[in-house]
Formats: sequence, C-alpha cells, structure tokens
Amino acid sequence: MSDWQKTDWRIKPRVQMPDYTDAAALAAVEAQLSAYPPLVFAGEVRTLKKQLAAAARGESFLLQGGDCAESFEQFSADGIRDTFKVMLQMAMVLTFGAKVPVVKVGRMAGQFAKPRSANTETINGVELPSYRGDIINELAFTPEARIPDPKKMLQAYTQAAATLNLLRAFSTGGYADVHQVHSWTLGFTGGDQAAEYREMANRISDALDFMRAAGLDSDHEPSLKTVDFYTSHESLLLEYEEALCRLDSTSGKWLAGSGHMIWIGDRTRQPDGAHVEYARGVQNPIGLKCGPTTTADDLKVLMNKLNPENEEGRLTLIARFGAGSVAEHLPRLIKAVKEEGANVLWTCDAMHGNTIKSSTGYKTRPFESVLREVREFFGVHSAEGTIPGGVHFEMTGQDVTECTGGVRAVSDENLSDRYHTACDPRLNASQSLELAFLVAEELSARRGAAQAQAV
Repeated sequence: MSDWQKTDWRIKPRVQMPDYTDAAALAAVEAQLSAYPPLVFAGEVRTLKKQLAAAARGESFLLQGGDCAESFEQFSADGIRDTFKVMLQMAMVLTFGAKVPVVKVGRMAGQFAKPRSANTETINGVELPSYRGDIINELAFTPEARIPDPKKMLQAYTQAAATLNLLRAFSTGGYADVHQVHSWTLGFTGGDQAAEYREMANRISDALDFMRAAGLDSDHEPSLKTVDFYTSHESLLLEYEEALCRLDSTSGKWLAGSGHMIWIGDRTRQPDGAHVEYARGVQNPIGLKCGPTTTADDLKVLMNKLNPENEEGRLTLIARFGAGSVAEHLPRLIKAVKEEGANVLWTCDAMHGNTIKSSTGYKTRPFESVLREVREFFGVHSAEGTIPGGVHFEMTGQDVTECTGGVRAVSDENLSDRYHTACDPRLNASQSLELAFLVAEELSARRGAAQAQAV
C-alpha cells in the first residue's frame, strides 16, 4: 500500500482517544518510542496470518483470550504464567476433543487502553474524566489521576516487552512441553472439569508413552516441546501505535510493531475514522468487532477497506451480540460476507454483549449467558453452512470472582471476595476450562456432521 503513511490517521475523525494537555511532553514520548525496537517482528506476523487462514478454512481453531485491561499495579511474572497456563489447558482440551490444531493468541503485552461508554463518570456528585486504561490515566478517582499522561506509554512499552520476553521463554523453554500436561493441572480444586481434564491428561500421557516406546518422542518431534503463542490488543491509542509502526525491509510493507494482531472495537469502527485508517495500512492480521449496530453495508465497506486484496488470514470478524441476540444479527452479516466473496475468519466474543450489574452492585457477566452465546454462534454457523473459526474471551489464570456461575457457582454475594479487574469482569481459570470443554463438544459435533455428510 505505497500511498499509505503511518501518520495518515491524524487527519481523520478520532474517537475514544485522550486529549493530551502537554503537546511537548507527548512529542518527546513519541520520539522516544519511535527509537525503541518493535515488540513483534514481520516473520512472526506472517506465520500467524497463515495459521489464521487455516482457521478460516476449518483446519485449525483460534483461541484468543486474556485480560480485559492489563494493569501496571497487578503486573507480575506469576500472573503471566497463570494466564498462559490456562490457555495451554484450554488449547489442550480443544485439540484433544476436537482433533484440530489451536492457534493461541493472548490479549496480552499491549491491552492497556479501553474505550468507555461516556467521557466522564460521576461519584457522590463529583464528575471526573473516565478512566481509559493504565496507558492513558489512572483508576484512582481524583482530578490528578484522571489527567492523561503520555509518559505512561513508556511504562506500557516496558511492561509489554517484559511480558513478551517471559511468554517467549515459556513457549520455547520447556514449560509448554506436552509432557508437562499433568503439571498444568496444579491449582484445580476439584469439580467435574478438573476430573475430566485429569482423565484427558492421563490418556495423553499414555499416548506419549506409546510414542516414546516407538521412538517418536519429543526429541524427534520438536513441536511437542514448544508452542507458537502470539499477542494481540485493541489498537486504540494511535499515538502509541504509530510510534511502534515500522517499515518491514523484507517486504516493503508497514508493520504494527506493538503486537502480532490488532483489532478495531465496536466503538471505533467508523469507515472514515482514524482507527480504520491506521489499521488498513499495516500488514498484521486485523480483528474487527461486530456488534448489534453493525449493518451489512457497514461491514461490506469495512471489509473492502481493511482487506482490499481479499487476503486469507488478514481479517477476523469478532461477533459480540449477547446471548439471545445472535440469531437476530449474525445471519445478515454472514450473508454480506457471502455476497462479497470475502475471506474472513469468524470468531465469537461471548463476553462483551453479556455484561450486567449484579444485585450487589458489581458489574458482572453470568457464565450461563456466555455459554449460551457460544452455543448460538455455533448453531447459526451450522445453519448457514459457514465455519465458526474461533472464540475470544476475557479471562485470567487468577482465582477471581468476577463472573457469576460456573462449576464453582460464583453468586452475586461472592463477587466481592476476589473482584480484582481494572475494568470488565473476567472468567477465572475454572470457568475458562469449563468453557473449553463446551467449545470442544461443539467442534467435535461439527466435525462429526461434516464426516457423515462426506460419506
């Protein structure tokens, strides 16, 4: 895209972004970030794009998950490890149950900025600017904390680099070795899913023992010892994104150096807006959130803007409608994709359409609603003859109580026990694993139906 420059978004209408009061401080931070190394590299991005293309064809499956909004205060090696471990567990369930490879993409190492439904919030009669994520301002409800501070971009970069460093070590340094499948069960406290996972782990261990006896151990098959793990985030704070954008010398294409995959939110998908303008020019895989207000015409325009060459693996459509609404909205968007002949990967975000306020005043998401939306997503694709290629969840490896329900039966009264999110409620480890078993069942049923039809 020779006519595109990484600064082009600046002349487009912008929404959900802060107005920095100190232009000189902002310029200094942008200059400093522009001199830093990119966080990801073009070769990794191209590999991910190929894997997403396979998911769109039904040859693999995308598992995308992680924090709602990464926190500076809660940042720790243990937190990264625990979320990585849960994603390995979920991927193992999906691979074993559905017999497909799983593309693992974390909402990590960049998910610092959050769109908000209002520019201000009022508490006890005091109105202040909204908290927009640690990369922009602070959660504390004081006038000073809510002032956008460009230096926070430097702290976000440092935390993202440290996170990526640890993720790469976990992915290739032995922690992800499939022979460690039993050690990943640590932390489970019982329940049907824990027992089912341990039974699956035993069967995997038996298969590995057979392979070892046959001379096919991990020394002969390196893919059993390592995993590909990618990062993603909403490309919201465009000053940060532009500063980390680089020209790839091997292809001559621009690279969003902030993460392997970036997405555009439901509030920032204006076809002529700044966020679409930035995303259209980089070679990374792009996600596009599709909500109830997304029209067929909107989608057609956006697909043509974001993927004009109709490249496989380039565009992921992330459906987020809410339980009970999928059948109302998803079919018209599937029809639009078919009419355009567009190559897209369909995934289900069953979190953002199911947020409610609990009886105790906490923002939560009923786990039953999350499960229902996933089932509806698969049901519509089955009826339409299209491929449900992935799922997208806000989750954590921590034992939080933020979403109600699940095998641990978190109630409204339990929410205050361990409610740690900086923004939206996340699934805990137990709920995430339970969800993985449901998705594996749906995928296995789809695979069985396809085989029966082939016969």
